[in-house]
Amino acid sequence: MYNYRQIDADDLEYVTVARVDELGNGDRILIEIGERVIAVFNVAGQYFAIADLCSHDDGPVAEGEVHDHEIECPRHGARFDLRTGKALSLPAVVDIPAYPVRVQGNEVQVGVPREGE
Repeated sequence: MYNYRQIDADDLEYVTVARVDELGNGDRILIEIGERVIAVFNVAGQYFAIADLCSHDDGPVAEGEVHDHEIECPRHGARFDLRTGKALSLPAVVDIPAYPVRVQGNEVQVGVPREGE
């Protein structure tokens, strides 16, 4: 189960998940980092990462439709902000983890809590 606490930037390690040319505009990938399954999105040249876990029923959310900066869970229609993980509509009322993303050279990197955090 995911811990929904805010992530402290000082406790992060960045993990390379793709090259920029592997994640084109409108694309998404699923990655596993430790026990976390994370969806990484390219929306108009900006990268976002969220847990692939709907807080409503613990189902996968990453295959949902993306509209601007929102994703709609394919199971029951809950919507989440890709930038923050904030739950935007029922049936979800709990936010999901969002992870910082940066580009270093040609590498897309996701910040995750260091092991043991």
